[in-house]
Amino acid sequence: MKAIVATKYGAPDVLQLQEVAKPTPKDNEILVKVFASSSTTADGMMRTGKPYFGRLMTGLIKPKNPITGTGFAGVVESAGKEVTLFKTGDEVFGETALGFGANAEYVVVPENGIITKKPEGLSFAEAAPLCDGALTSMNFLKNLAQVKPGQKILIIGASGSLGTSAVQLAKAFGAHVTGLCGTTNVELVKSLGADEVIDYNKEDFTRNKKVYDIIYDTIGKSSFSKSKNSLSVMGLYISPVLGFKLLFQMAWTSVMKQTKKAKFSATGLLSHEELRSFLEELKQLISQKQLKSVIDRQYPLEEVGVAHAYIGMGHKRGNVVISHKS
Repeated sequence: MKAIVATKYGAPDVLQLQEVAKPTPKDNEILVKVFASSSTTADGMMRTGKPYFGRLMTGLIKPKNPITGTGFAGVVESAGKEVTLFKTGDEVFGETALGFGANAEYVVVPENGIITKKPEGLSFAEAAPLCDGALTSMNFLKNLAQVKPGQKILIIGASGSLGTSAVQLAKAFGAHVTGLCGTTNVELVKSLGADEVIDYNKEDFTRNKKVYDIIYDTIGKSSFSKSKNSLSVMGLYISPVLGFKLLFQMAWTSVMKQTKKAKFSATGLLSHEELRSFLEELKQLISQKQLKSVIDRQYPLEEVGVAHAYIGMGHKRGNVVISHKS
C-alpha cells in the first residue's frame, strides 16, 4: 500500500510517499481503508521532533513509527475474529494517537481504541479531523475547565482547528464566548456563534480591562503571566501547547495556592474509554447541529508535505484534510 513515511526528523520534505506492507489486523483489531486523514500543527511538531522532550514518546533519533498522521476516517475492510462492535463495511472515524499511521491507504486500530462509527450525513473529510481539534477542545473545556453556563471564556486562536471547535463547544455548554483571531477570520468566528470577536490586529485583550473565567489559548501565543490580569478571581488559563514556561506556571500556581491557575492536559494520554465517551458526545452535538467541521484545504495523499508547509505558515482556518483516493 501507499503511505507517507518520515525516516528522520526535519522539514516537510522528509515526508515521502512510499510503498509499504499492508497491515494485517490481529484478532482484536480492525483494518480500515482510509478515505481521509487529518493534517495538524501537532503533526508538524512530531515531524520536527520539537519540543525535544516529546521525543521520549515519539523516538529519540528518528520517528519510531515512521508512517505519519493520527486522525482518520474510512470504511472497515476486515475485522479480527474477536471483534464484535464493528463489521466489514462500517463507516468509521477515529484517532491512532502515538501509533500514527493514518497517512496511508490502510490503518489498523484496536476495537477498544479511539474509534467509532461515523454519523450519517457527515462526510469522511469532515469526520477525519474531529479527533484532533474537537476531541482536544472537548477534553479541555469539559474535563479540565468544566465550563458552566454563563461563564465568560476567551478563546485565543479561535479560527484554527481547536479554536473553531472550541467556539462551538463552549456555546453548546452555555458559555459567553469571545473569540480572538486575525482580521480575515472575524466573520468566520462570528458565524460559529461567538458572542464577541476581538481582532488582535486592532485590540490587545490584555489591555481592554475585560475579564474572563477561562482563557483557552489553543495555539500557545499568550501565557498565564500575560493573561493573568484578564482572569477573574478564580480564573483559569488552559493551553494544549506544553512548554517549560507553562510547566513552571502550572507548578507555581499550584504550590503557591493561587486562586488563578494555569492548567494543561495531555488529551492523547487519557484512557481510550474516556476518549470514546467524548466522541459519542461530539457525535450527539453534530446530530443536533451544534458542531461542524470547518475545512480550510484538502490535499491528496502524495502532498502531505505541502500540507505541512501550509500549516507551518500559521494562517490556516479550521482544518486541513488529506483526501485519499478510493
